[in-house]
Amino acid sequence: MKRIEPNLLLAISTGFSLALVLMTTSLFGVQGVWLRNLLMVIICTGGFVLLNPVMLKAMKIAPRPPMIHADSPGTAVWSSLFPMMVLLGAAVPVFWPGHDYGLLVIIASVWFAATVESAIKAARAR
Repeated sequence: MKRIEPNLLLAISTGFSLALVLMTTSLFGVQGVWLRNLLMVIICTGGFVLLNPVMLKAMKIAPRPPMIHADSPGTAVWSSLFPMMVLLGAAVPVFWPGHDYGLLVIIASVWFAATVESAIKAARAR
């Protein structure tokens, strides 16, 4: 079996953390907004992954390398902050229930999209 690519593993772990954010905001947040939160995740993640390369090219910004690369082993440690922060965000509705956490869902979606974009860049580089 081949070794799992670290950027893909980062995207998967952040995706599971995002799923936990969706669950906690649906259970402990304002009732009846679970479908809106799910649509926000799909739209924000897809929009970021599809439109970020276009925006970088339009703004003449050089494309960034994948988040985790072998040249710098410290990038794996710094990249682990993404799923950790999303997991901490998932705990917020548990301790302060009854609020609308739409912004939390959007932020977690963008962080997940950044890890997905990194996994795509790493796969293309192979």
